[in-house]
Amino acid sequence: MKIRIIGSCGSGKSSAAMMLSMRYGIPFYEMDNLVWDRTFPENRRRPEAERNAMLLEIMNKDAWIIEGVHSAWGLESFAMADLIFILHPHVLVRDYRILRRFFRSRTGIEPWNYKQSVRNLWKMIVKWNHGFDLADTLELTSEHSAKRYIVRSREDMDVHIRSRFGNVTAAKSV
Repeated sequence: MKIRIIGSCGSGKSSAAMMLSMRYGIPFYEMDNLVWDRTFPENRRRPEAERNAMLLEIMNKDAWIIEGVHSAWGLESFAMADLIFILHPHVLVRDYRILRRFFRSRTGIEPWNYKQSVRNLWKMIVKWNHGFDLADTLELTSEHSAKRYIVRSREDMDVHIRSRFGNVTAAKSV
């Protein structure tokens, strides 16, 4: 099973990928972690060739869940996916999630991939959430509309997975 999840900041992509990974025993990958090398104190952008090679290695596996809004450079992942989910909860739900994540990560309650800043919070809400264009995403994935679903929640994804694959269970632990 190969699943591609796309959505705005705060849509729940990472949480959904993690939940599906645990439920079905399929590894999940965050595209942000392909773009950014997190081994440095300050994240560094990976060279395109390295990032592309990492994505290709993942896509060549038998099963995967890839989540991320990075889409233009990862178009092959849409073609190779069995299912594409555009995760699109209400904008205010996304705002709330972004704010909750910001405060939880800044206070140390919830670890995060990078240090959250007020400047970054502004970008997440204004540019990456309110600026997310569903029409552009639909256009980008139009070639794969037969396997693409706009969903509001992880539970909606599960319904489509069961519809497509039946009552699948975890093949192995992740």
